[in-house]
Amino acid sequence: MRTRPLKVALLGCGVVGSEVARIMTTHADDLAARIGAPVELAGVAVRRPSKVRAGIDPALVTTDATALVKRGDIDVIVEVIGGIEPARTLITTAFEHGASVVSANKALLAQDGAALHALAEEHGRDLYYEAAVAGAIPLIRPLRESLAGDKVNRVLGIVNGTTNFILDKMDSTGAGYQEALDEATALGYAEADPTADVEGFDAAAKAAILAGIAFHTRVRLDDVYREGMAEVTSADFASAKEMGCTIKLLAICERAADGESVTARVHPAMIPLSHPLASVRGAYNAVFVESDAAGQLMFYGPGAGGAPTASAVLGDLVAVCRNKLSGATGPGDSAYTQLPVSPMGEVVTRYHISLDVADKPGVLAQVATVFAEHGVSIDTVRQQGKDGEASLVVVTHRASDASLNGTVEALRSLDTVRGVASIMRVEGE
Repeated sequence: MRTRPLKVALLGCGVVGSEVARIMTTHADDLAARIGAPVELAGVAVRRPSKVRAGIDPALVTTDATALVKRGDIDVIVEVIGGIEPARTLITTAFEHGASVVSANKALLAQDGAALHALAEEHGRDLYYEAAVAGAIPLIRPLRESLAGDKVNRVLGIVNGTTNFILDKMDSTGAGYQEALDEATALGYAEADPTADVEGFDAAAKAAILAGIAFHTRVRLDDVYREGMAEVTSADFASAKEMGCTIKLLAICERAADGESVTARVHPAMIPLSHPLASVRGAYNAVFVESDAAGQLMFYGPGAGGAPTASAVLGDLVAVCRNKLSGATGPGDSAYTQLPVSPMGEVVTRYHISLDVADKPGVLAQVATVFAEHGVSIDTVRQQGKDGEASLVVVTHRASDASLNGTVEALRSLDTVRGVASIMRVEGE
């Protein structure tokens, strides 16, 4: 074993960063044995240096992150500060000054992953980011390495624990959206401002990363279609149960049937109770991968939190340090297919549409005619009426998003249709 330690600098020492530092200290001997050399925490960049950080030598703490990454004697930078800037500049500077990078920064990687990979390759450095998607769940490495010889066709997953907790609570207790959100906030699952989670921004960033790796193509955050879940109601869950389904906020990445394009999207969807993702409860994450040779694979576990995310960070740290000792780098960016990302209007799926209609003869025929005129085939229809008003629930066969949108606009123009109560996609067939 080499006795001279590999030096690691930590950018950020919050919930995740403090756990990374703790594990590096408490598991130092094991990490050294697995890597083939000791690892030394050589510096910690923070915003508030006066805060007491248990187990971290105060002499290592600095507010000058730029100076830390420019030192030249740092082997690996661990970036867990998040956001676009200053993280992007710090990572760029780290590559230029000889360090490889381990990051948990999903937003930055979804936006600028290609440029960062190119810079890492230019300087002969590693860029690893297992912790950027689904916390402790090994997912990036299986897609990038274990399935490198296979053809991945679909990645379908629950990649945000906050939203899964809220939807699970609505499903299991009958709570409304706001009530479930309030409980998630009280328990620490939701931030004071939950927008990134409940509006799907967090999941969309992860979908961009997953799609790029799975399909060997360029997928950026702007390519991902996104819908939030604030409009999901108890009535939607009641309808889902009548269909033998539940509702999840899903990240869905698919290769087109002809193999000539891909799609990436995040939105609430009904999934059958028989699907493995339907049983994912609480704040857990799970990702379902479908490929030609391996078939169907499911990855499940805690998708967030200090210790679980730190576990993924340390796994990357071990891999990068091993590469450093051997004078090699690990797998980089693979975007040789250069497949276009299709717009949401071309995505084909099933739909559940709930309409408020007049309770009188001929309504169903009018509605069915509109669906037929727009080329949308109906699978099932359920109608309930009372005192001149009725609800009409239509479940379609597979149709494009564009054709469904045209259908809905035409339905709204009918005098007998009082309103469209809800529209939800049905996935996981």
